[in-house]
Amino acid sequence: MQCVELNPVGNFDPWDQKMIDELLHNDVRESLGDRLVFENETVKLWDIRLEPGERLPFRKHNVNYNWVCVTGGLALTRHGNGKISMVKLEPGDTEYWEFRGKNYTNDLENIGDRTIAINVLEYKEINTDWKPAYSN
Repeated sequence: MQCVELNPVGNFDPWDQKMIDELLHNDVRESLGDRLVFENETVKLWDIRLEPGERLPFRKHNVNYNWVCVTGGLALTRHGNGKISMVKLEPGDTEYWEFRGKNYTNDLENIGDRTIAINVLEYKEINTDWKPAYSN
């Protein structure tokens, strides 16, 4: 993955007003994708597919997760702090992020000419008060 900063943190001057309005006035989702593929007591698996020109609206990240890009592509991401980055993805690119409790917000827009497919594995918070049950 290659990332180029196009706009620094704190500068909303080049932002389109509709993006600022969405960020400030719309209900920002906390899901990591639009399609939940699998869920159990410890993880959720999300599938993201963006056709050229499509955009995943702003999401608030409050969990730890991994992602892997299946297809590669070119994307633009706007961050809740004003930063804008262009991201070049290659098939197999992967990252791990620790955002539990941090309210990190961004969107993702496919600015390339092919479909971007990303799988996201969200780690649920596990109750550490668990104690084994013994049976007689």
